[in-house]
Amino acid sequence: MSSPSKRREMDLMKLMMSDYKVEMVNDGMQEFFVEFRGPNENPKFNQLLSCFRSCIYQGGVWKVRVELPDAYPYKSPSIGFINKLYHPNVDEMSGSVCLDVINQTWSPMFDLINVFEVFLPQLLLYPNPSDPLNGDAAALMMRDRPAYEQKVKEYCEKYAKPEDAGVVPEDKSSDEELSEDEDDSGDEEILGKPDP
Repeated sequence: MSSPSKRREMDLMKLMMSDYKVEMVNDGMQEFFVEFRGPNENPKFNQLLSCFRSCIYQGGVWKVRVELPDAYPYKSPSIGFINKLYHPNVDEMSGSVCLDVINQTWSPMFDLINVFEVFLPQLLLYPNPSDPLNGDAAALMMRDRPAYEQKVKEYCEKYAKPEDAGVVPEDKSSDEELSEDEDDSGDEEILGKPDP
């Protein structure tokens, strides 16, 4: 059996190699941020959505804080959304997540990939208003589903854009810039006009 620190390192590397953008906090491997994309932005999510028409969190991008305890993987990670998310099982102020599989039924068999490819997508697809961290969202969801869905969409538009999650648009590579500069380089002036 490997030590918790080796397992932590292995799980983090698997997460980074799975095309998730991971931003480390300090030099340790115990706290970091992960860019989490909602449906239509995440191909893994689309597999879960194959039997659904759409998801109200469609197109959202969130920055998720992950803290791994010393006893990870025997103790579950702490997960929290940094940018706002309107959801019955996510505390609106702290971003803390109430998810049974993370909080009560965590097993060392699970890893960080499970959190981002299964648990969080399922949280968005199947909110549980009977066990809320956000009582207002839970009450609205049970009382007036269309109003709840509209508020979720408003939050996504207002708080879940790439720039809200700290995603910086990628600059052109220097090769692309060179090829564009070559197109406008004025080679005709140097070489002269072709003979008729």
